[in-house]
Amino acid sequence: MTVAIVGAGLTGSLLACFLARRGLSVTLYEKRADPRTGEAERGRSINLAISERGLDALRRIGLDEEVMADALPMKGRMIHPVDGPLDFHSYSASQDRAINSIGRGALNNALLDAAEKAPGVSIVFEHRLVALDSQTGAMGFETPGGLVEVTADVVLGADGAGSAVREQLVGDGSVVDDVDFLDYGYKELSIPSAGGEFVLDPGALHIWPRGTSMMIALPNPDKSFTCTLFWPAGSFDALTTPALILGYFGEHYPDLLPVAPTLVDDYLNNPVGVLGTVHTHPWQAHGRTALIGDAAHAIVPFYGQGANCAFEDVVALDRCLNETSGSWARALPLFEARRRDNTEAIAEMALANFVEMRDKVASPVFRLTKQLEHAVERLLPGHYVSRYELVSFSTTPYAEVRQRVRRQHQLLGVAVALGVGAVGALVRAAVRRR
Repeated sequence: MTVAIVGAGLTGSLLACFLARRGLSVTLYEKRADPRTGEAERGRSINLAISERGLDALRRIGLDEEVMADALPMKGRMIHPVDGPLDFHSYSASQDRAINSIGRGALNNALLDAAEKAPGVSIVFEHRLVALDSQTGAMGFETPGGLVEVTADVVLGADGAGSAVREQLVGDGSVVDDVDFLDYGYKELSIPSAGGEFVLDPGALHIWPRGTSMMIALPNPDKSFTCTLFWPAGSFDALTTPALILGYFGEHYPDLLPVAPTLVDDYLNNPVGVLGTVHTHPWQAHGRTALIGDAAHAIVPFYGQGANCAFEDVVALDRCLNETSGSWARALPLFEARRRDNTEAIAEMALANFVEMRDKVASPVFRLTKQLEHAVERLLPGHYVSRYELVSFSTTPYAEVRQRVRRQHQLLGVAVALGVGAVGALVRAAVRRR
């Protein structure tokens, strides 16, 4: 059986590694040139935060230690106010759990290497999908040498939020899609190392919350930081000269200026990216053509779960193939049925986390609430677990996380009203009803 995976990014490369274990003939088609031999596109990385769901997928094929060797653990958020001292918020009640910062390009290259070594996998670059017959698996690719036509038994679109496979499926009426664009854009900036050392704490994800906007920074192995501005759409256009840029950042991000010598150049020359949530229905057609990862359900990046969710898709599809004895016609609808509620849940939580990161984390009331939540977690280990820990440090299905956290918050509110002594009994009762 031949399988074509369109898109040799993170999801496609990982998926090829999983499918290779089944003895399938897999070809990865990528529209870009080989990213391992060229320069990364300027200002388009958005560093990734790999957590338990992504690590679980990598472990299953023995890639976790190799791929994550250069990742940097971040144990919490470091809040940068306009005035006053920095404020560290631990991600976990135990204060020892961490999400892992890794560059998208470095991770993609490692997964491409692994896919290339896998038996039965081939990768072809500079192949842009321009035609697809979802019933027969016939495809047309635009290449430097002209149009190339191929056919595969199964076609899987792992080509991201702007999926060409999804576009073809929409065009032939097999699926419908809706992209809910966020009224925000993003732009990347850089903080280099100084004297060969980090200039900010590398053990934290740094956040500059500013009400309706924010900036984040994640550490890199070369001891630099990649920063990302998330500002309302159109607001980037207001700063058109070095003087305006330096003046604005001096007022709103004063501690950035001393550590970002390329700020003006980065701001003027790096592109503004768009953000949105992709909704697609269905994810598959005719039991032989399907979408996976961002191609089916892209989300905004504010929970650090985009790649983690897509990697979990790969694990879920692999399980469905196991349960259906390798029948794609049965596995693809089963995969969608099992994953849809979960991907919708994390899409909703990612949007909510944006509000938390830009508006709430700087609030003393928010900090007190988190301290109380961590105290309850320590008091009732395993019974009360915060939403962040369930999302980032477990593989509990996202839809179950959403339901459990709602019950916990409801019961905690009741417990506070009744008295602290009631907290344990109420939370344990909720857990028993799961």
